[in-house]
Amino acid sequence: MAERVQYQGTGRRKTSVARVRLIPGEGKVIVNKRPLNEYFGKKTLEMIVRQPLALTSAEGKFDVLANVHGGGITGQAGAVRLGIARALLKFDAEIRPVLKKAGFLTRDPRMKERKKYGLKGARRAPQFSKR
Repeated sequence: MAERVQYQGTGRRKTSVARVRLIPGEGKVIVNKRPLNEYFGKKTLEMIVRQPLALTSAEGKFDVLANVHGGGITGQAGAVRLGIARALLKFDAEIRPVLKKAGFLTRDPRMKERKKYGLKGARRAPQFSKR
């Protein structure tokens, strides 16, 4: 039995985690068993997801299968983008400088700050009362 070639990458952003597989194909992008435009709905988020493929001119070469959970749709789109970029590196390590320069290999470290005790949120103090 012939082994199917696939490249895997994991992407994270805020609280979203994406597991991405690149399979040689005609360029379909499937996110959580739904087409890309149906899952995200916004053209800007679709563009974010496709950026690493467009930059490396691999748009028609791979089918992208992504499982993503957690966070909101913007964080999920960023997580899928990082996952695609990491999977492309496994396909061809020569494209690393191109992806690095565009910032697609950098994990966005910004997270929600935790709530502190005695405060209403991470930093907001309760309303001051003299008595």
